[in-house]
Amino acid sequence: MSPIMITKSFGTAAPAPTPQEVDTILTQIFTAKTSQESLDAAYALTNILINSVGFRGLRAYRILDQCRKAAADKKDGARRESAMNLLGALFEKLTPVQCIAEVVFLIQDGGIMAPVLDALSDKGAVVREAAQYALEALFANLSPEAMVVGLIPALSQYLGKRSGKWQGTVGAYSLLEKIAEKAKMGMGSKEEERTKDLLRESMGKHLAALIPIVEAGMHDLKSEVAKQALKTMTALTTLLTNDDVAPRIPLLIKTMEKPSTETLQKAIHALSQTTFVAIVTSPVLALLTPLLERSLNTPTTSQEVLRQTVVVVENLTKLVHDPIEARTFLPKLRPGVQGVKDRASLPEVRELATRALAVIKKAMKDDDGNIDAGQIVPTTAEDVMKVLEKEVKLHGGIVGEPGDIELWALTKTYISELVKEDVNLREVSRISLCSEPYMRQLLRPSEAAVVAQALEKHFVDEDHRKFGQPIKADTGEVEIVNTDFSLAYGGMLLLSHTNITLHKGHRYGLCGRNGAGKSTLMRSISEGKLEGFPSKEQLRTCFVEHNQGEDADLSILEFVSKDPELAASGKDRISEVLGEVGFTAGPNGRQAEKVGSLSGGWKMKLALARAMLMRADVLLLDEPTNHLDVGNVKWLEEYLKSHTEITSLIVSHDSGFLDNVCTDIYHYEQKKLVCYPGNLAAFVRVKPEAKSYYTLSASQVQFKFPNPGILTGVKSPTRAIMRMANCTVTYPGASKPSLRDVTCALTLSSRTAIIGANGAGKSTLIKVLTGEIIPQEGKVEKHPNLRIGYIKQHALEHVEMHMEKTPNQYLQWRYANGDDREVLMKQTRKLTPEDKAQMEKFVELPGLGQRRIECLMGRQKYKKTFQYEVKWIGMLPKHNTQISRETLLELGFSKLIQEFDDHEASREGLGFRQLEPKIISKHFEDIGLDPEIANHNEISGLSGGQKVKVVLAGAMWNNPHLLVLDEPTNYLDRDSLGGLAVAIRDYRGGVVMISHNEEFVGALCPEQWHVADGRVTHKGHLAVAMDRFEDSRPGSSAASSAVSSATASAVNSEAEGGDMKFKSKKKKMKLTRAQMKERETRRRLRHIEWLNSPKGTPHPPDTDEEA
Repeated sequence: MSPIMITKSFGTAAPAPTPQEVDTILTQIFTAKTSQESLDAAYALTNILINSVGFRGLRAYRILDQCRKAAADKKDGARRESAMNLLGALFEKLTPVQCIAEVVFLIQDGGIMAPVLDALSDKGAVVREAAQYALEALFANLSPEAMVVGLIPALSQYLGKRSGKWQGTVGAYSLLEKIAEKAKMGMGSKEEERTKDLLRESMGKHLAALIPIVEAGMHDLKSEVAKQALKTMTALTTLLTNDDVAPRIPLLIKTMEKPSTETLQKAIHALSQTTFVAIVTSPVLALLTPLLERSLNTPTTSQEVLRQTVVVVENLTKLVHDPIEARTFLPKLRPGVQGVKDRASLPEVRELATRALAVIKKAMKDDDGNIDAGQIVPTTAEDVMKVLEKEVKLHGGIVGEPGDIELWALTKTYISELVKEDVNLREVSRISLCSEPYMRQLLRPSEAAVVAQALEKHFVDEDHRKFGQPIKADTGEVEIVNTDFSLAYGGMLLLSHTNITLHKGHRYGLCGRNGAGKSTLMRSISEGKLEGFPSKEQLRTCFVEHNQGEDADLSILEFVSKDPELAASGKDRISEVLGEVGFTAGPNGRQAEKVGSLSGGWKMKLALARAMLMRADVLLLDEPTNHLDVGNVKWLEEYLKSHTEITSLIVSHDSGFLDNVCTDIYHYEQKKLVCYPGNLAAFVRVKPEAKSYYTLSASQVQFKFPNPGILTGVKSPTRAIMRMANCTVTYPGASKPSLRDVTCALTLSSRTAIIGANGAGKSTLIKVLTGEIIPQEGKVEKHPNLRIGYIKQHALEHVEMHMEKTPNQYLQWRYANGDDREVLMKQTRKLTPEDKAQMEKFVELPGLGQRRIECLMGRQKYKKTFQYEVKWIGMLPKHNTQISRETLLELGFSKLIQEFDDHEASREGLGFRQLEPKIISKHFEDIGLDPEIANHNEISGLSGGQKVKVVLAGAMWNNPHLLVLDEPTNYLDRDSLGGLAVAIRDYRGGVVMISHNEEFVGALCPEQWHVADGRVTHKGHLAVAMDRFEDSRPGSSAASSAVSSATASAVNSEAEGGDMKFKSKKKKMKLTRAQMKERETRRRLRHIEWLNSPKGTPHPPDTDEEA
């Protein structure tokens, strides 16, 4: 075929080079002595083409044919390298200037990708490097739409042939991985992140075709191909933005990598345990459909796995809101579900399959494929092509060279596909960008822009017709903040190019999962670090948080007056504001009390008073209801609603508070802030997946607490295992006792809530029970082997000395010696000077003389109590003595006994625990903390909720019998709160908690201790609010277990007496032969005596008890 005769391209100045001139340069390229000479000649030829005939020269001078020929020359490595250099120069220089060259390189005559990928397997390193350069040059110059429409199909075609070298296959998979990596969110400019969003969504819609291709590579016999395909699959799954499926992705990938009955069952089981709440889109269906289809259609699948599979299909399908997406994937599942319905052996499985079929039919809307009235139909490439051809014809048609007609047929299809992606993703402003550059060389230059604008206008109008015109909100309200920003913490991107707009007087609830960055956002605003947010001089902003670092020795009035920001207000004004929030004035009022004596609730009220004194325009409230009782929460609600001049941004896990206060909700969605008008109830109506804000068990977070183990001598769950008797506690310097004559007890079945106003003494009661405080009067008894898991009111105190450690290292430190080090730090465990003096004293026991105790070596059961093996100072172990517990207590060695009992209890609890990083990681995962975070992130970098999970994991490591929680709801988000509630409900040990969260307490605690004025009043057998648990319907196992737990907790009604002695069951002795003969004689004599008795005498019981 002779070259096509051409003149020059539109808009170029230079004449077209002759074939001889082009051949001369090609010869220079292919015969160059060095790589650089070859590359320079390639750049020279590319520049000549750009300035003259442009893309037309590629075919006219057979440049690409020459490249293919040189790339296939097995005898000359220099020619193969030069071919790659020339293609790389063309990709790098020509493609950005004349976008239509993409069609030539990727589509016309099968494209040029195959020779370049094949060159990656060349024996010569320089050839492989040149091929890699060519691929990178092409990749760098493609738009997101062109990658999806042009590059991915070319790579898929290459991988589909399976006839190339394995290195080329690895290269193609690597390019797919690179495209997926490019779509990941980052901290680039707003425009860069916008193109990433476009690429991510567009590529996500093509996952259905990509996943089978990549999965085939995961099973390749060449290990290098399999490894790269695995990396590519991992990268592709990052395109999914579904938080429900995200935690299961590693398991799903493993199932694809190693397909077997066992891995498939594990994957199906994991999916059946997932609570699906987010809308299911095509990327999720693309990933899950092949696995579900395999499970449904495999003849050997067990009935239990089939049951789980149809449940997953039903749950997934309910959340497919787009019937067109449903019709793409669900027909693949419907025959399998129908087969289960027809052939499953268990009636329950058949019934579930029937339900799943009904849901599938509903999701697909219409069996005939008809579209509902009002249903938005995606735009197709044919729709775009009709408009494009019409506009091109109106504006003069194609006016290029004769060969351009053939190329236009390919180009208009390519443009239609590009525009289709933009239209369906509602990026209509990019239509001109995706059409005009491709028509510039085929139409008159002025006409190409007009056609592109007409095309864009048509689809902008179409978008407005389908979705309505964007309404510019103009409510007349005062806008005080309107800014775009990104937010990162450490190496973690929290928000990417999102907007926050605040109006005067509005109260915004900030909702999102734990670790989403809510507190980080508020702290960034308060510290003036948020990009674009007005400074404190322009907008007075006050961050109200629960500050635990106050100067404890100052009075409240002095402490507030000392603040340089508030000193200007004057003491009178400060005293007045403090009085408004409940701090009474005067020498005997609360203002004169020390800051250190305040309970958590009063500390929060103090922080609110300081914000009022600053006359803030914007209040940033981080968990304002933490530690506040019901009355104070009501007061805070009224305060915020009455001050209409103040704008509030609120983070809270109290759903009732958000419902009553908020005018708008900001929700974290895919690293963006989305604003929903109305309170929390209105938000949940719009976003049903946020229902976990109302229902505890709708949570997607699952906690799993370990079983507490056996307590020696405790056979009944209602037996008292800990008791306070007539205890009175008075803090140093206080005028009246915090607790007065308190008596109470706890059992293994206890679900007890301690209720009371702020400062009533709830935390003091807990501290006495756990040994943090020693009462001045009365006594505290507990089972010697009792293990207690305790979380303080200020939960972060547990880890504040370990901020430089990772959670895994903290747990290793805490239990390194087999004992819980936090137990050893309690007041009741520390040796006072009196205790140390006692250890120095000689003791005299009958028959032993005077001796000094060195330590306790062991413990064994003795009658109804214990006896301890005592090691004496200066004596060999053979002289150790067994002494009863009561004797040691009388001698004053209670601390020594307590220390040994703690060690034994801890040893029992840790008997089946190995303190290894891998096992610790699994424990953290059970408590809801990502193992990656537990192993690698320092505690100082964790959010408040994540730190509480670390503390919770620490408390549960030694399998405690009694869990003591002081304000557990303070730092947990709604999902974690629901997970904790379900874990407590199913826990087999006792639980006692302080919480002002009525929803949490009402769902879990049938028994309540009301604390007021130092007195404790018991209220037991209250009905638990089982409707708070979505899975606790009448008759369910969860409901019945909770009810039985509520019924069993009867210790404070003295159901089982007050004996704290724990005795083991008496063993029945086996009778000797002589004893058995004697028993038989006694029985015979009783029977003869009955025969001689008057008629009607009842037969005596045949028992030997009187013997």
